Amino acid sequence: MTDPNQPPADGQGEQPPQQPYGQQPYGSAPGQPAGAVPPQQPTVPPQQPYGAPTGQPAGAVPPQQQYAGAAAAPLDPAQDKQWASFAHLGGILWFLPSLIIWLVFKDRGRLTDQEAKEALNWQITWILAWVVSQILGVIIGSFTFGIGYLLFSLLIPWLLYIVNLVFSILGFVRVNSGGTYRYPLNFRFIK
Repeated sequence: MTDPNQPPADGQGEQPPQQPYGQQPYGSAPGQPAGAVPPQQPTVPPQQPYGAPTGQPAGAVPPQQQYAGAAAAPLDPAQDKQWASFAHLGGILWFLPSLIIWLVFKDRGRLTDQEAKEALNWQITWILAWVVSQILGVIIGSFTFGIGYLLFSLLIPWLLYIVNLVFSILGFVRVNSGGTYRYPLNFRFIK
């Protein structure tokens, strides 16, 4: 029987000192003797963060996330003209499209801000005229046995809607062709 701590008798050289089980000397790779120089490993470039476009340095903010906390980007002239004309055309569906377009795009385009305010003011004026016609229909209808009601509650609101439809389409066409549009009778509630 041989002693494991004794050097071999056949002169093969010295064996490295044994380490406790599971421990390697600092700086040596597993399976290498102590003091041996580990082979150079190729350097691996840092990985891209998940979802980052290739060719972009690690840690760079992707373009679509740059504006997440900042104000929205301004509209280019074609988009500005498009949203301004849609604000007028939205008048066909009452005031909500004009209001939404104005609230969303008022700070992003000068033409959209101007035309959406004009369209919104027209819609408010038109709704007030419609409400007044309904009230007059009820009041006058009670004195004229229904003829005033028919006139002010049915005929005049339909005429007002047709006027709104025509002016909204005219505004859409004028702004879409590169101009501006002002309604003939409009109270400017929103400055």
